[in-house]
Amino acid sequence: MSRHRPRPPQTGTLLGVWAHPDDEAFLSAALMAHAVASGERVVVATATRGELGTPDPDRWPPGRLAPLREQELARSLGALGVTEHRWLGHHDGQLPAVRRSTGVGQVADLIDEVRPDTVVTFGPDGMTGHDDHRTVSGWVREAWRRTGRRSGLWQATLTPSFHRTWGDLNDRVGLWFEGSRPPVTRRRELAAQVVCDEELSDRKYAALRAHASQIDGLVAMVGEELFRRWWAVESFVEAREGDSDGGR
Repeated sequence: MSRHRPRPPQTGTLLGVWAHPDDEAFLSAALMAHAVASGERVVVATATRGELGTPDPDRWPPGRLAPLREQELARSLGALGVTEHRWLGHHDGQLPAVRRSTGVGQVADLIDEVRPDTVVTFGPDGMTGHDDHRTVSGWVREAWRRTGRRSGLWQATLTPSFHRTWGDLNDRVGLWFEGSRPPVTRRRELAAQVVCDEELSDRKYAALRAHASQIDGLVAMVGEELFRRWWAVESFVEAREGDSDGGR
């Protein structure tokens, strides 16, 4: 068995670009907390307010849910010590319909403004296969290219170990969109990996629980202890120039 370990996640200035509130917490809360603790600047951008993210749209119509999710995101980032956030201002579920040049231009402007050392987002798979996620991945990759690839571009991924350990639970909660292929990257190919110790686990759990409209049902379904362990490892792969972005 390989004893290779990914290098420690030294990010420098970190820019995360995501589709909905809570994406950043599931996939990069520990990375952000580590960066903040290391004295690095962390900026998060979110493309939509997640106003369709409910199984009960009668109780939570978009005009009511969007302000709640804004508040949840602010609390979540606050739990990590992240103080800089940007909204890209698009509608939940409609990102594939946004003119590509608009989305790419917004992300390129962010990169020029923030001048990050590391950008983090979804891979071309969108993690779960969500079209909004996949679209954001394509915007970020193209913006990274257009701005001269001055930063590292890390894409959230999963390891074979994650799938072995959590495969049944992932299927039970319907994590993957129909027809999607979840990412899998061998550990030795990772750019970085954050394995939560007790302190980071507490930080990440606080950041996730702040997204109560999205998280409370999952925690009730699987239990707090299992939920904490489920997302206690964050893995990232370095984007390569020749990789496809899925045409999005």
